Amino acid sequence: MKRLGISIYPEKSDREQLLDYLERASAAGFSRIFSCLLSVKDSRENVMRDFSEINARAHELGFEVVLDCNPRIFDELGVSYRDLSFFRQIGADGIRLDMGFTGNEESLMTFNPEGLTVEVNMSNDVHYIDTIMDYQPDSTHLVGCHNFYPHNYSGLGLDFFRSCTRRFKSYGLQTAAFVTSQAPDTFGPWPVTDGLPTLEMHRHLPLRLQVEHYISMGGIDDVIISNCYPTQEELDSVARLPKNLVSFGVALVDGLPEVERSIVLDELHFNRGDVSENFIRSTQSRVKHRGHHFDVLNTPETIRRGDVVIESSEYGHYAGELQIARNDMKNSGMSNVVGHIPEEELFLIDTIKPWQKFRFHEANAS
Repeated sequence: MKRLGISIYPEKSDREQLLDYLERASAAGFSRIFSCLLSVKDSRENVMRDFSEINARAHELGFEVVLDCNPRIFDELGVSYRDLSFFRQIGADGIRLDMGFTGNEESLMTFNPEGLTVEVNMSNDVHYIDTIMDYQPDSTHLVGCHNFYPHNYSGLGLDFFRSCTRRFKSYGLQTAAFVTSQAPDTFGPWPVTDGLPTLEMHRHLPLRLQVEHYISMGGIDDVIISNCYPTQEELDSVARLPKNLVSFGVALVDGLPEVERSIVLDELHFNRGDVSENFIRSTQSRVKHRGHHFDVLNTPETIRRGDVVIESSEYGHYAGELQIARNDMKNSGMSNVVGHIPEEELFLIDTIKPWQKFRFHEANAS
């Protein structure tokens, strides 16, 4: 993941609250804005006035601003795909086409003299992007962004999402997707307020975990909070995340020796290339601490999925190796369970690929 973003809906927002949100999000490291024209029912003049003021402040705070629109909005605002100057006049850096044209128009739009980015809908696994690419666009001004889905159970399934994303990434295009705040009384562009995720499996997850899932899977460059307004705690929890790897929460067992504790919390880990279906194996700690005696500390009869294990010296040259259990299995009596990943994070275990890097941070047991 490269950037974090927020969404704003000026026609539905109190101006002071919106400007305060921009300030808080900027301070937390967010740097792009999704702003929706699809739900705006106002004159061209009023749109120009209202959006210009907000977008000017957003630019002062370092945001890139992308406006969501479609051919209907073009008609209502008197805009042509051959002349996008109106969007630059109201302070947009790009436009997102919720619904597209035929492919040729999108290609021509990428050559707009205003330098606007053209963002197209990624959430259809059809040849739409292939058609645009056939018309030889300026790919430096062409990017993709998934949809969000306000209605319960209407979001994308994981396999379909991955297929759509692969199609866009095969052209080297920048990509984006949405996550949803779990704060009460949030809103988006439409009356339905069941959350606004891209992936259905994210709808009721904590915001931080949604973002971590995208980080772990890869393929998505920008992750955007779709609804207003997330809590400050949510903003901060996302801002603290490393953008380049998964950081698992772990509840450590009491009385853990300093070496074992340091292995878990201080080391950069990666999954071995010759992957096991039972463990994620991080083996560098056994090399670094060769010769250290690892006592038998906590060896429950059953190792549970999500347990973090450090092998004792009873296991010979495996001593000091860190593992994350993918499945429940019988303990030999020589494997120390040193902590457990919170239950809500266990699905992230299945996203870790061969050689993928990860870290841990201390968390309370769930």
